[in-house]
Amino acid sequence: MATRARVDPVTLQIVGNALASIADEMATTICRTAHSTVVRDGMDFSAVVCDAKGRTVAQAVSVPFHLGSIPAAMERLLEHYGKRIRPSDVYVMNDPFDGGMHLQDIFVFKPVHLGEELIGFTCTTAHHGDVGGRLPGSSACDNTEIFQEGIRMPWLRLYAEGEPVEDVFKLIEANVRIPRMTFGDLGAQVAACSVAERALVALAERHGVEPLAELMDALIDYTERLVRQEIASWPDVTASFTDHLGSDGVDVCDVPITAHVTIADDEVTADLTDSAPMVRGSLNSTRSFVQACVYQAVRSALTVDVPNTAGAFRPIHILTKPGTIAEVVMPGASSMRGVTGFRVLDAVNGALAQLLPDRVAAAGEGGNTLAIFGAERPEGERFIFYELIVGTWGGTPQADGNDGLTNPASLAANIPVEVAESEYPIVVERYGLVPDSGGAGLHRGGLAIERVWRCLTPRTSLIVRSDRAKHPPYGLAGGSPGALSVNRLLHPDGTEEILPPMFSIEIEAGDVYDHRTAGGGGWGDPFERDPAAVAADVLNEKVSREAALRLYGVVVAEDGTAERRSV
Repeated sequence: MATRARVDPVTLQIVGNALASIADEMATTICRTAHSTVVRDGMDFSAVVCDAKGRTVAQAVSVPFHLGSIPAAMERLLEHYGKRIRPSDVYVMNDPFDGGMHLQDIFVFKPVHLGEELIGFTCTTAHHGDVGGRLPGSSACDNTEIFQEGIRMPWLRLYAEGEPVEDVFKLIEANVRIPRMTFGDLGAQVAACSVAERALVALAERHGVEPLAELMDALIDYTERLVRQEIASWPDVTASFTDHLGSDGVDVCDVPITAHVTIADDEVTADLTDSAPMVRGSLNSTRSFVQACVYQAVRSALTVDVPNTAGAFRPIHILTKPGTIAEVVMPGASSMRGVTGFRVLDAVNGALAQLLPDRVAAAGEGGNTLAIFGAERPEGERFIFYELIVGTWGGTPQADGNDGLTNPASLAANIPVEVAESEYPIVVERYGLVPDSGGAGLHRGGLAIERVWRCLTPRTSLIVRSDRAKHPPYGLAGGSPGALSVNRLLHPDGTEEILPPMFSIEIEAGDVYDHRTAGGGGWGDPFERDPAAVAADVLNEKVSREAALRLYGVVVAEDGTAERRSV
């Protein structure tokens, strides 16, 4: 504690901002240099700076669900290599049973030294467009064991003292469908770590190794104090909530996710042990990923602005049970565990809403939809086009849910239509918002997103992970649920199929896949909504006149004037 007393608060703030800037520069580097659409345009990646003990001291503005998993990964790295970590090494791993999340998320860690002194780690994780496995894109919901999902890498040196480990590169190349894409994204991750390494070394040279370590300690402790102080103001009580996935990855069925959330003094405990047993498909989640989802829910309920450090995790405890969907065990499949994470978030938020009703939003679209197209181009080269369809919030206690903006737990992005059509043999025929899809409320839920693709290649693999086709996003405080999601396949002969929320099929040239996400849930009583706000929604074609009357009790005239219907 004597050393902590020497930490100047102004210097602490400066160093904290410098570390955050380093992390954001890592993210910018990945955006500029990655090859695949899922990383470069969909932004399904994350970047972190850790101290010499492996504790997070800064994270980029990127996917929150990744970042809470870094502590588990760092712990395993240090267990495996410890004193054998050398300057200019680079480590790679994607094994969900050795600190990873699922095979598609490849971690790259680089230790940072000043001379021979270890001062920290720079870390990235990115969702790769293909890591092998039984189907293009690797992430098939109907995978039933990890051996179907692609190459599985325990902790390995990708670079040893600055030199590439050729055997590791050869192993990866032999197991993925498009090596140039995989190596392009891996190279972007390594470049981001190297950019951050230089900046972190410069920071240590400016402040000194020991003073910088003290500042990092103080930053983590400061974060913990802020979080504990706010949680201490919350009521000491327990609440429970159950939400459902609408598929086990293979068949349409109910898969319950149950959260018991307890606030006690200055700590929060989320108990997920009553959630469903492991499912047949690839929706099973690692414990580390579930931890990240719970952290995100609690962080979202905070009003205080806290640094993104490991200190934020200390007052939050997560209970899971091995062999359940919240803690996969060998040889369970986990490639599509992301949708389970979104439902964990919804379940924890549903419990928190009972404890902190003025802090929690209604449910959003249920998480981003994945659509993966894989085939051969007309000239014979293989392609994998990986889409993330994101964009609906639930209504909040303060405002309407956002339309067309990524779920707050994702921070991914929709692929620009121009990029999709210029780089892949695909046509995006429609992309927009769906009227009358947001749950009615004092604050309306965000509108669903519709995206429609025409396939131009024969024998095209189409893998889709969506949800909320059976259980709509819930409303809160009297708000209505959002609209259900829909998957349709239209054939050139005019016939149409309604598809389940999760599937792996083969389609042909001329087939059209039409997907609508779910709409966000509403917050508050719809009949308390300002008639002027209802009229604005009607004029903007977000709500029909019929729905305005039926759901809000508001008559909207042709000239845009609005009045309450007389009872």
